[in-house]
Amino acid sequence: MAVAGLLFGTQAVLAAEPLKVRIGWVVTPAQLTPFLFSKKEILKHYGKSYTVDPIRFRGSAPQITALAANELDIAAFSYSAFALAIQNAGMKDLKAVADVFQDGVGDHYSVEYMVQTDSPIKSVAELKGKRLADNGIGGAVDVAMRKYLRDHGLEDKRDYTVTEIRFPNMGAALMEGKVDMIGTLVPFAPGVKKKGARVLFTMKDAMGPSQMIFWAARQPFLDKNRAALRDFFEDQQRALRWFLDPKNRKEALQIIADFTKRKVGSYESWVFTSKDFYRDPTGRVNVEALTKNVKAQRDLGFLKIDIDVPAHVDNSFVEEAAKRLK
Repeated sequence: MAVAGLLFGTQAVLAAEPLKVRIGWVVTPAQLTPFLFSKKEILKHYGKSYTVDPIRFRGSAPQITALAANELDIAAFSYSAFALAIQNAGMKDLKAVADVFQDGVGDHYSVEYMVQTDSPIKSVAELKGKRLADNGIGGAVDVAMRKYLRDHGLEDKRDYTVTEIRFPNMGAALMEGKVDMIGTLVPFAPGVKKKGARVLFTMKDAMGPSQMIFWAARQPFLDKNRAALRDFFEDQQRALRWFLDPKNRKEALQIIADFTKRKVGSYESWVFTSKDFYRDPTGRVNVEALTKNVKAQRDLGFLKIDIDVPAHVDNSFVEEAAKRLK
């Protein structure tokens, strides 16, 4: 009886342990993940049913490996990485569960494709024979660029070449004449413009609204931890709404500045304004946009299979969270 009681007590303690949710992120403040749960006083369930472990990655692609190895619970995927995870890594059980940010929604920010201010290139047609740069072949920025150029009769290798350059180094490459056009985004784009660049077109011009980055998880993890995840998403939405509330903007910008170790002035002119990416306050994944994004990826030859995108989206967690917050 004593042994049985001891075992029962141990199991009860283990059952009471909060779920540690390991979440991937790449860049901030576009992705709020590393500090989204920092305002513990507004969170109802943190430390009780769940905790958060934000893990930084260099991009979406390494998160595919981490998710497959069970070293990550929720990945921050671009639409391109999401589709490749399903195709190449065989993640037939992958679900998009929450929006992180979207491109080109309403009057909100869209990825910019820039040339030098004094460049003779005035139209997309004049990119023929030119050297173009983005952050990764087959990535979201690259897919949108190729689609827009194809829509204007230009094809890779036949009409232009593409070089991979990290976002922080793109501005210098453009200004030094190493490439003729770059695909860049905030927080890097404003600095590039100041050095002498102008926008030729945007991702929105190429794709319409895009489901740029979103959280994705595998079905077994969602099924096993559904109760704790209900609390997690309720707090996630509670925190997101706090950060998006204009009355909290001053404090929110200070949190970002403290985390990134940069001055608040670096963010005042654009973060949480129309110059920033759109974040759905209800956290819903934009199924229509994601479907179009993946189709473009398929049409360009980066995917070999057709993917039923709506079947890989589960908005039920954020929808329930919204109801719980009413």
